[in-house]
Amino acid sequence: MATSSSPSSNGFIWSNYIADAQSLTGEISLFNQLWNAVGRSLKWQEGVFYALCAAYALVSLIALVQLVRIQMRVPEYGWTTQKVFHLMNFVVNGLRAIQFGFYRRVFHIEPTVLDMILLDLPGLLFFSTYTLLVLFWAEIYHQARSLPADKLRPAYFIINGVVYFIQICIWIYMRFSKLAAAVELAELFFSVTSLGAAIGFIVYGGRLFVMLRRFPIESRGRQKKLHEVGFVTGICSTCFIIRCVMVVIAAFDKHADIHVVNHPILDFAYYMIVEILPSALVLFILRKLPPRRVSDQYHPIN
Repeated sequence: MATSSSPSSNGFIWSNYIADAQSLTGEISLFNQLWNAVGRSLKWQEGVFYALCAAYALVSLIALVQLVRIQMRVPEYGWTTQKVFHLMNFVVNGLRAIQFGFYRRVFHIEPTVLDMILLDLPGLLFFSTYTLLVLFWAEIYHQARSLPADKLRPAYFIINGVVYFIQICIWIYMRFSKLAAAVELAELFFSVTSLGAAIGFIVYGGRLFVMLRRFPIESRGRQKKLHEVGFVTGICSTCFIIRCVMVVIAAFDKHADIHVVNHPILDFAYYMIVEILPSALVLFILRKLPPRRVSDQYHPIN
């Protein structure tokens, strides 16, 4: 999503979207004062962004440890979907950790398009990481229902390729255009990709969940898989929908910009809700190691 490093001085604009200004005027006025004080405080900025750096680094480390555990468990199967998923989680969260560790430079890079690329790229990789999980579930569902699954993997690569191609075109357009519409276009496109990911989780996560519920044999493994699919579907679809809504609002109201230095609390809440907590929860839910033998639920990437 597009970014800006310019300051905003109109207070906590998001309160207009979550509260009734007429009935809570006093509380909002007090909160605006606190919001502006925190936004102007270099110590608060430093503390919040370094806290985000530490949180992302921890999630990245967890993904790496899990990847190593999986590799030690089944080294003979090459790069499976599960291994690639954990590797991409390690890369995405590692890039975010570096980004917030050097936030002073990242938020003030010239030209502005380079600033946007550095902030948008991990978000695109996050999209690719979790749509890979949608692909994995879609393959399981199609194979279980005896439906053709040979076109799912090419569709994943085509969709991601189109998303990256369009995003690169938008970056090029922003580099040579000084219109505000270019920034709005970038943010709206990011919002559309987030909505698409949410729909993917709802469709295939929902289908897999219903299929498991209708499975005639009751077993402990079935219940665990049912809970796993249900929780991951709810977590991922919710985080992508929240991201979609927040980015749309930020696209049309620059005082609600998510990526500016003087909005440390908003940045902290945004990244915690849409990336850090979902990643940590999904890694925890999917922590189970694969079986030592090849199973129908463990597919090497060809």
